[in-house]
Amino acid sequence: MGSEIVKTPNMDSLANSGVLFENGYVPENHCRPALQSLVNGMLPNDYNKKIELIKQQQRQTREYLNLDREKQEAWEKDFNFHAMKYVKTMPKKLQEVGYKSFQSGKWWEYHYEYGGFTDGMTKGWIREQRNGMNWFEQFMGGKGIEIGRINNEPVFNFIKQNKRNPFFIWYAPSLPHYPFDAPQKYRDIYLNKGYSKSAVEYYANCTWFDSAVGDLISFLKKNELFDNTLFIYVNDNGWEQEPKQEFIDDPMRSHNGGDKGKLSLYDLSYKTPIIFSWKNHIKAGIKKTDLVHSTDIPATILDFVELEKDEDYFGISIKDQIINGKTGNRKNIIGRSKKIRDDIDPMGKDVDAYWIPRINTVKDITDSHIKKWGWSVNDERWINWPDWQLRVYRNVEWIKWFRPVHETVTGFKNFSHFPEDERFAIRHNKVIENQEKQNDFYRDIIRG
Repeated sequence: MGSEIVKTPNMDSLANSGVLFENGYVPENHCRPALQSLVNGMLPNDYNKKIELIKQQQRQTREYLNLDREKQEAWEKDFNFHAMKYVKTMPKKLQEVGYKSFQSGKWWEYHYEYGGFTDGMTKGWIREQRNGMNWFEQFMGGKGIEIGRINNEPVFNFIKQNKRNPFFIWYAPSLPHYPFDAPQKYRDIYLNKGYSKSAVEYYANCTWFDSAVGDLISFLKKNELFDNTLFIYVNDNGWEQEPKQEFIDDPMRSHNGGDKGKLSLYDLSYKTPIIFSWKNHIKAGIKKTDLVHSTDIPATILDFVELEKDEDYFGISIKDQIINGKTGNRKNIIGRSKKIRDDIDPMGKDVDAYWIPRINTVKDITDSHIKKWGWSVNDERWINWPDWQLRVYRNVEWIKWFRPVHETVTGFKNFSHFPEDERFAIRHNKVIENQEKQNDFYRDIIRG
């Protein structure tokens, strides 16, 4: 939005017609947990704990106990796809006060009914039946992911049937998401301008998405529903693609948004603009730098319809910031990263621990000390950079500290590294007197 390169006139108009929060963040660096949080208002950790408790309770039910061993194993394998039906989602709360709701686009939770939608496009799957899709497309939303790419007719039909009802629409096209298959007219906008091939593909998908949004807005205006509709926009994760960056021959980078996009540890992976627009109700042309969490969106929706959020919501209503221009109270936002990129699984693989670079400095250290101890020093006078330290790991009983000197972490299976970047480094600053004493101390311990 507002880019001088990527053409998104409809999104630009939407951003200018309401309040744009420039510092919005999602709770995790890939799509499914971020999307879940938009309907349950919870952090992924809290949701997973709740689901695990529900899972334990369901194992005690007659329905589960009557299953044979093979069916119990299948139940265990697929439970997380069915788990959302046990949660009091925001659409379920809206349904209680008369709202009709429609799911379209990305929806990993098996069936639209699980989220509390009264209608929708994702209607379950059988693992062995692909229905012309690969498993990723099947699980991501099935027929639902056709919205925006094929047309918007399912959404339009729902609106026609519910013009007299209050309604909520989950409009989540898998755009500008891979696959990069935009119609040629959108590619033509970016060809012969010196942009990389991956930039042309991604920018074309962005403009394609913008066109689908414009189509939806035009339909609402034509049916005299636009003025009474609150629009909310958010991404499920960030993306990196500068005009000259070329990722086309590297699927891991092109499909995930470069080095700093999806499934990375960079700020960009979590960051998203968040827009609230409602003609004659929300002042236009407002940009705010308040920190906003995507879980604040369901809390705010409930506030707009005068419903209380549940106690397990992490999100808080930002209605006062939107309507009255108040400043938000969030001082920081912490994202979770429990998955890393994987050549086999596009959803990534779980990671148990992270190595972090450490900046070591010793005041008054001399070349003689450096040679004596066999250390290396870079131009910044950092010693043994990046001096990787295993300092971030899952809080589970089987991963623990080991050894009294130069402690290490044991019990983890998969690990990754923070970027070799000063911004991600921990600092270890000493003076030479203390360093000499410490080296002597370690030497004596090792000698026994």
